Amino acid sequence: MSEPLLRVEALEAGYDEVQVLWGISLGVAPGTMTTLVGANGAGKTTSLRAITGNIQPFGGRVFFAGEDVTGLPVHQVAQKGIARTFQLCHIFPALTVRENVRMAAQAREGRRWQFLGGGGVLSRSATAADEAMARMRLTRMADATAAMLSHGDQRLLEIAMAIAQKPRLLMLDEPTQGLSIEETGRAVQILKDMLAAGDLSVLLVEHDMEVVFKLADNITVLHRGRVIADGSPAAVRASAEVRSAYLGGAQ
Repeated sequence: MSEPLLRVEALEAGYDEVQVLWGISLGVAPGTMTTLVGANGAGKTTSLRAITGNIQPFGGRVFFAGEDVTGLPVHQVAQKGIARTFQLCHIFPALTVRENVRMAAQAREGRRWQFLGGGGVLSRSATAADEAMARMRLTRMADATAAMLSHGDQRLLEIAMAIAQKPRLLMLDEPTQGLSIEETGRAVQILKDMLAAGDLSVLLVEHDMEVVFKLADNITVLHRGRVIADGSPAAVRASAEVRSAYLGGAQ
């Protein structure tokens, strides 16, 4: 079995004196999707924040591609090859879809555009933007103002902005939140196609268990800041503890 691209060991984190995570461990294998599920307040978003350096862990370690990245600043974590989306869309509504994605791609280049070779940076950013828009089925909307997009397409735009940064690991925080049934179905198919390309690993935080079971290779279940199950969708679905704590007895 291959070494996980992301490995989290006994991670503890919280805010000020309030501890939220109590020694959680999880992994994301190359080219797969691990979903992190749990009730509101279970610690899902806190986990992403601790992994990506938005908050400093109280304890435990985070390894990415074999390197210890525990507690690194956000920009350094991003430079290692991790991109993230958020529960609320982080887009520029007054700009076009293309401009949003191109700016995200250009941000990956840091300050290099200010020096010699600036034209090359712009060219690479434009190419990365076109590729990301195509993967999220947004090419036909490239010249539309982001504010005019449906909520579902705005969520896809944010994912395109993350993909344009050429990450190895993509973290998605509830990408189907607020989507209609039709929008959710479209998003699921697009995410399936994205995974099928095999060039990305994904850590997905998701509340919709139908979406989880359709997409996940592995599921980690949090309950009150602790991992209560970690395994295949079939194993998690069969867990009496998970059914009791989170699935409400659903089979």
